[in-house]
This record gives sequence, C-alpha cells and structure tokens, in this order.
Amino acid sequence: MARRGQRQSGATRTNPRNQRRARDLDNEGVIPVLARAVREVETRAQRGPVPREGRTKFQVVALLVREERFRLKADTTVTEAQRAEQLKRLDGIATILAKTTARDTSLLVLLAEDAEVSDAARDLRRELIAKAGMEPEPEPEPDPEPVLASAAAERRVVPASVVARQLANPFLVPDFSAAPPRPAGPRRLASWELINPLLTSFERASGGAKACMELPEAGAVQAPGKLELMHHQAQVVAAAEAGHRTFLLADEPGLGKTAQALLAAQAADAYPLLVVVPNVVKTNWAREAHLWTPHRPATVIHGDGETIDGFADIVVVNYEVLDRHVGWLGNLGFKGMVVDEAHFIKNKSSQRSQHVLQLSERIRARTPRPLLMALTGTPLINDIEDFRAIWQFLGWIDDKKPMAELMEGLEETGMTPVDPGFYPAARAAVIDMGIVRRRKVDVASDIPARRIADLPVELDDAAGRSIRDAERELARRLVHRYERALETRTSGVTVEGIDHELVRRVAGWERDDTTTAKAEENVFAMMRRIGQAKAGLAADYAAQLARNVGKVVFFAKHIDVMDVAEATFARRGIGYTSIRGNQSTAARTKAIDSFVSDPEVQVVVCSLSAAGVGLNLQVASNVVLAELSWTDAEQTQAIDRVHRIGQGDPVTAWRIIASQTIDTKIAELIDSKAGLAARALDGSDEEVSDSADIQLEALVALLTEALEEKLGL
Repeated sequence: MARRGQRQSGATRTNPRNQRRARDLDNEGVIPVLARAVREVETRAQRGPVPREGRTKFQVVALLVREERFRLKADTTVTEAQRAEQLKRLDGIATILAKTTARDTSLLVLLAEDAEVSDAARDLRRELIAKAGMEPEPEPEPDPEPVLASAAAERRVVPASVVARQLANPFLVPDFSAAPPRPAGPRRLASWELINPLLTSFERASGGAKACMELPEAGAVQAPGKLELMHHQAQVVAAAEAGHRTFLLADEPGLGKTAQALLAAQAADAYPLLVVVPNVVKTNWAREAHLWTPHRPATVIHGDGETIDGFADIVVVNYEVLDRHVGWLGNLGFKGMVVDEAHFIKNKSSQRSQHVLQLSERIRARTPRPLLMALTGTPLINDIEDFRAIWQFLGWIDDKKPMAELMEGLEETGMTPVDPGFYPAARAAVIDMGIVRRRKVDVASDIPARRIADLPVELDDAAGRSIRDAERELARRLVHRYERALETRTSGVTVEGIDHELVRRVAGWERDDTTTAKAEENVFAMMRRIGQAKAGLAADYAAQLARNVGKVVFFAKHIDVMDVAEATFARRGIGYTSIRGNQSTAARTKAIDSFVSDPEVQVVVCSLSAAGVGLNLQVASNVVLAELSWTDAEQTQAIDRVHRIGQGDPVTAWRIIASQTIDTKIAELIDSKAGLAARALDGSDEEVSDSADIQLEALVALLTEALEEKLGL
C-alpha cells in the first residue's frame, strides 16, 4: 500500500500524459535496440549460414528478450495495457528468432539454458544495454574456485554397500508395462505457449477456490504403536493407496507432512524410496521413518556414504552432498522420491535444483508411475514462478510445455488461453494433478491461535547513532545514483516529480553492486549491524519471558547475535542450549532433546537457517525473533517450529524492531508479502504484492522517501 501511495503522490499523470508515456515506451528502452539487432541477424540468415558475429548477436538478443520479459512482469510502474503491448513486441522479436533458427538450425544450441556465453557475447550485451540508455549492471565477482563439470564428476562416489546391492540384483531394467498410452490425433493446444498462462491462473483466477485436489474419505489408517493420524493426514495416504502418484503437499507448516509422506510411500509400495532434505533435518527423517514405518529400514547418507546401508528401503540424503551421489542414486531403481522443503529447488539454475530434477527424470524413465512428493509449507517465497521447478520435479511440465497428463486435462477444458474461462479451468487442472493445501484453521482447529507482536526498541547508544548515520549515507548514495542517471539519460523522456521506474532501477543497481567501498554501508551490512545492536535487548526480553512464562525459542540470523544472546543468558542465570549450522548431527540432537526434556534448559538459541525448518519445539509457546528475515516464508517457518500439531497453548512470536531505522520498513514489507500464498493457494482475495524481493523494495522505499524529502513532496 505504501508503494501505491508513493506513486500517486510522486507522479500523478493526466490522460494525455499517459498517452505520451505510452508512445515514449515504444521508442525507449531495450526493445527497439533488440528489434534492430534481430532484423540484422535475420537478414544475414537469409543469405546462408550465420557467421560467428551474427551468432553472437543472435544469442545476446535471445538472452535480453528473456531478461526483459521477466523485468516487465515484475514492473509495477507500467499499466497492464502498456505491459501487454511491450510483451507483444517481445513476442514479435521471439518470432523472428524462431524464423531465423528455421533457416539455420545450428543456432538452436545457443538457446539452451546451459549454452556457453562467450566474452564477446558479454561485451555485446553491455553495448546493447548502453545503446538502450540503461546503466549496465556490475559484472559479477568470479568464483574463486570455478567448479568444472569434470571436477564435479570426479567428486562422485559409489559406496561399497551400494555396489553390493547392485551386484545382488544386476538385472534391474526399466519397466514400461504401465506407461500410459500416448494420445493420438491433432491436439488443439499443441502450438500454444501454456506455462505462463498456467502460472498466471494461480495469481489471478482463484475465484475464492482453495488449491486442494479432491481427496478420498479416509478410513482408519493403521499407525504403529500409539501413534495416530489426523483425518487430513489419512486422506493423503488414502489417495496414494487409491493410485494417485504425484503430490505437491503444501499444507501449512506444523500439519505433519513427514508422516503423510512416509505412510503414502507405504500405501503405494514405493520402495526403495529416496528422500532429499535439508541437512538439519535428515537425522529427524530417519527417526520419523523408524516411528511411522518401523519395518522399513532407513539409512542416512553422510559425506561419501561409507556408513550407509545399501540395502535399506528408505535412503535419506541432504541437498548439500547430492552432487557426490547423484550418479548411483539415479541407477538404484527407486520407485518413489520425496523432496522436503521443496522451495529449496525454486532456482532452476542452482546445482541442487538440477540434481533433483535429474533424479526425478531418471526415476520416471525407469519406473512406471513412481510416487513423487514435493513437501513444503511455503511453496511460494517471492514469485508465482517458484512453482516451475516443483512442477517439473513432479513431471507435470518440462522446460517449455505441460507433460502428457496435464496436457490431457487442459485439452478437456475445450478452451484456449484467449478464452476468459481458460484460467480457472487450467488452475483446476493443475490442482487435480496433486496439489494438496490445508490450513491449520480448517483441519486442526484444536491448535491454539498464534499472533505476531512487534516490540519497538530504541537504539539510543553510539551503535544506534552510527546505524542512523549509515542509513542517511545510503540514502544520499541512492539519490546521487538517481540524479546521475537522470543527467545521463539519452531517451529524452521527462517525468514530473519522481520517476518511479528509474527509482526501481537505481535500487536494483545498488542491491546488486558488489564494488561498494567498505566505508560505505549496503543494506545487507546495515541489517546485520542493526541485529548486533538489538541482540542484547532481544536477549534481555527473552530472559524475562523465560522467568515468567516458561520455555522460549530465540531465533537469530547471524552467529555474533547468537553469541551475544548466549552470553546474556549466562549472566542472567538462564539455562540455554543452541542449534547452529556448524553442529554435528549428534550435537544438534542433544541440544533439541535437552530443550524438550530438561526443565533447567529454559531457552534454545536457534539459527534461522539451521533450525527454521523440520524441527518440533512445541514444548515452548513463545518465540523471540531477534532479527528480521528477508521473506515472510522464513519467518513463518521459524514460528511454526512451535505452532504445530500437539501445541496446547496460544503461540506468540515477539518480533524485535529497531525504531527509526530501516528495520521498520523491512517489517512492513515482510507483512505485505504474506498475501502471495493466500491468493494463489488458499483462495484469498488479498492483493498479491509485487514479486520483487524484500531487499529491492526496502531500497525503493528508502530512495523514494529521500527524494520526497528533497523535492518537498
């Protein structure tokens, strides 16, 4: 809401000015530059094979078209009509690229995601950006130790026990007996680009409908010992038993997704089962497997895997060592795969995402209808695009189009993306593939309510004054960048008041700038300093809570903040333990057990990254967030270590906010981002906030505020 108000106050335009702005968009920016460049390549292709210089230009145009498309979709400073017009022009350039590849098919290799980008291509990219009147982005710092594909392959291992298993069953071959028949005949949607409409359908076409497939009524599911399944958990198990094989299990955190996945694998007889998880929870997965499926031996891969049981039914591996084991894991013959905290793979260019997708593809190629489950309480972090990698893991889509089963569902709608009714129907078709989303308030009403309470603190010491000085210096630097960009602009465009499009560009340059002198503060360093300054105050408050209401979970992002908190608890005579990323598995387990079982241990000091997922700390009902997260999802995950099935008391998360600093802006932005999952998955009519990340929005707000003060707006 703040950003909308800023746009209204800074750049109110009449209709004639809007019309002039629309005409300006036709002639400024990178699109006209790309249009001229692609025509040059097309003309050269008409005379024969495209030479090296033309191939370089072809690749750079394709890369910039892709980047400009993403930028336009995230740009809040243009109207929907203007955005549609610019996307249409990009489609025109893409069409010329396609026609050019039809003339010279060797150009296709340049469009692959892993295509090498030469130094000449990088130079040309900077040249085209400069021609467009845009400031080139700073060059990324080179990796200190580049990892080549061959080097990655050299790190791969095959544990001896796995070799023994393979020798014991040397005739494992793919089984295609149950492969679904390929549909025959012409397909109405074959020529349509469908991935973006499918994603858009979750952003705009909920119509109040929740994103949950129809689940069967569940009878009594036999659970071992004294364990019991709740009704919503038993429904997923029943669906797997009835033959459903792909699930995006997106229940809110704390609703028992681990148990659902393990028992669904048992119902589907999906053994051997591969489970890919964050490092901090892999031992907990083995423990849960022993509880829920005790007759199915589970093994955990540590390091090179020397200690694993190669004959186990359940193999648990963490993302961080997947690169060493991806080779033999792809050949073992898994019949099921579970990816826990599946939002970890949202970046398809990351190594862990590529390995997960590779394993999924291998399993689907070898096993008819394997069980594939993506588990995440927060599938959408920043953008609806976060769905892409998860859907691809599940085999619903590939890089460019829906796969056969989803395509069949879309064909059955009888509509195309030009029909208004296509979007809700497409959303329903994707949901039917296996999206399961339940909220605590709907399926576990006996879990007490939770609330987030902000505690403003004043940083009135030298550290506080230094932080405010650094924030003012950051604002001055942003204003200087903005004014310099205005002075060097070559497009001739003028905007009354504040040019909010340029503000966002400047904020992006600042966020991505890795060359800022150490004497100058960037937003990341500033937030760390604020966390350090708040640490003692936050720990004091946690100590008071511990003395008055019982056990407390204390979350921080940085080690030095955790160190200050632990020293404070020691001085106050408060028993504490800690969960950190550099702990061994045994030390982490001991810390959790002592907090849960020892009445003398009143506080657990947790790293947001190491303890924010997969842990059950419901023995406490109070959480102190000493530092702010960069996403609402990370904050929610932390709180839900306490707010989960089995919690008997209302949960309060105490968020420590440094007054009169950028901390307050970050808190507001985190809260504004919370609407994305509600809109896309829960059928809420909340407005979906912009998909750009919190760091960018914080800098936008800081620069806008500084400009308003300078211009007297």
